[in-house]
Amino acid sequence: MLKKVPHTYTIIFSLLIFSAVLTLILPGGEFERQVVTVNGVEREVVDGNSFHFIESNPQTWQVFSAFFEGFLNTSNIIALILMIGGAFWIINDSKAIDIGIYSFLKYSHNLEKNKLIRKVGVDNIIIVTTMLMFSFFGAVFGMSEETIAFTIIFVPLAISMGYDSIVGVSLCFVAAALGFAGAMLNPFTVGIAQGLSDIPLFSGIEYRLFCWAVINFAGIFYILRYARKIKKDPKASLVYDDDEYWRKNAEMGKIEIKQIMPKKAWVVYGITSLVLILSTYNKLTTTLTIGSNTANIPAMPVLTGLFILTGFLSLKKSVHYFIINLLLFTVGFLIIGVMGYDWYILEIATIFLGLGIVSGIALKKSPNEITKLFLEGAKDILPAALVVGLAGGIIVILKNGHVLDTILYYVSEVLNDFGKVGTIIAMYFIQTAINIFIPSGSGQAALTMPIMSQFADLAGISRQAVVCAFQFGDGFTNMLTPTSGILIAVLGIAKIPYEKWFRWAAPFILMLVVIGLLLLIPTVTLKLNGF
Repeated sequence: MLKKVPHTYTIIFSLLIFSAVLTLILPGGEFERQVVTVNGVEREVVDGNSFHFIESNPQTWQVFSAFFEGFLNTSNIIALILMIGGAFWIINDSKAIDIGIYSFLKYSHNLEKNKLIRKVGVDNIIIVTTMLMFSFFGAVFGMSEETIAFTIIFVPLAISMGYDSIVGVSLCFVAAALGFAGAMLNPFTVGIAQGLSDIPLFSGIEYRLFCWAVINFAGIFYILRYARKIKKDPKASLVYDDDEYWRKNAEMGKIEIKQIMPKKAWVVYGITSLVLILSTYNKLTTTLTIGSNTANIPAMPVLTGLFILTGFLSLKKSVHYFIINLLLFTVGFLIIGVMGYDWYILEIATIFLGLGIVSGIALKKSPNEITKLFLEGAKDILPAALVVGLAGGIIVILKNGHVLDTILYYVSEVLNDFGKVGTIIAMYFIQTAINIFIPSGSGQAALTMPIMSQFADLAGISRQAVVCAFQFGDGFTNMLTPTSGILIAVLGIAKIPYEKWFRWAAPFILMLVVIGLLLLIPTVTLKLNGF
């Protein structure tokens, strides 16, 4: 039986106290820092040859004030987390995403009439397409908690298709986790890690896109092989007996789609279309930057025109499809904003807040109901926001105690002996180990990136490579660690005992960890855009 694991807050606060103890033991020291321009962006880096010892400043009662200072230093990130959490709660309340996915699966079965598709296998197409969709959401928006709600849909659907609950969980939770690990635009991991490392937001996207493709190819192929095995012999499943609950309730997860077209939704459609037209007036062409490459395209007019067309068609069907349309175009405009107009945390938080409010109005929610839903979402995501501030306090203690640079110096001396490849691999395994105890991606970024990014400077490797080591180390073990509340919630809904999940997932995660290691080597041996 598993021992009770300390709460994430307990672990981080223990690290906070440990950091204070280090200020009592280690000598003070500091590096000289200089501002350099890299890829057109100025950033502060340490001079690896300038370390010298100074008087330390022991921290005692400051462990409590560090929590406050950590909040101040990461306040923009905390605000982003709360606003996105509140907005998605409003959308989730509409069940629009649930309906969209269920309609997609239902429609896919009609493809069996096509001989070529029937030969490939409709089930294979459904598994691949669904996993790619959730992986995309994980890679772009950091979808994670949302998969808990989808479990109740995909588990019974998977079993009705002749598979087991593990396949059902893989369709949403595992797929989103694959995208989370190989993220290109995830604001909770890549965005925060790059922001704390002082490198351009979402830079290096070309190689991340390649990593996302490799990780998904390996992960989805693994699931397809497993699904084929269970389809052939259902009793070969570790959870065959546990799935009896779902076999007896085969109709669970079915959704009745009603055509709902509130007048307010049409008003929202009209106003949103007008706002987009006015916003596009002075943005007929957009200069998109991908790494070191640029291209001038009419991105805003094209997206606006497509929204007007698809918004009308989706609203004629139901308001739920209109909300899905809003979400998809939010993704599109976010990508254009980040790549073409230097959007950062302020703009990202703003567009999500607008999405949530507009969706609420379209659903005929009153201002009080929208406010209540937003607060519930912010409350749900609050632990992730708190952990960012608490983790930020660790850096405050180490900096104020004048020992942060001392630690950097000692560790860099050790890592320098590893060489570039050895150093990035060591960082990868450090991040993987930390994630077992701190499964919050944003919290882990806040805890490790300010230090690891400076290790990179001292070791002569790209900070971008360190961000990759962080996202791989943070992502894969999210599917295995019992400290992950999301994993435990998903398994609870799916009726999968943790020990059986561990037996199934361990070799899968080991495979992904090895793939992540191999993908890190080119980040320090090849010249890649953004690295």
